Amino acid sequence: MLQPRRVLLADDDLNVRSGVEELLSPLGLEIVHADTGSEAFEIARERLRDLHLLLLDLHMPGMTGLDVMTSLRDEAARALGPGRRFPPCILYSAEASEELRSRALALGAWAFLRKPVVPHALRGEVLRALESAG
Repeated sequence: MLQPRRVLLADDDLNVRSGVEELLSPLGLEIVHADTGSEAFEIARERLRDLHLLLLDLHMPGMTGLDVMTSLRDEAARALGPGRRFPPCILYSAEASEELRSRALALGAWAFLRKPVVPHALRGEVLRALESAG
């Protein structure tokens, strides 16, 4: 039996996390929750080898989604070793300016979406990111 794909979903708003999980439920993913950026960083750091995607709110207590992504990527280069790729990161925010979007993509985000997310756009980006991760 195939192992489910694991997604770290980090957002400080429980209602948003619940809504995103509901949107992704038809995809059969295992969702790991975090409600602060610091918690997301610690969970991802401990489970980096078994996470397939990071879905991060931009603005969270402790660390921003962008901080989580860049800090983990630097650690992952050492922890994962050769031949292993850092999981793709999708960032989202209600404050989705073109400047923030450009910065996130330049720093390596897979995608940057505006909240509230459009359901088919979120599912599509998640599927494409998971496919790229192999």
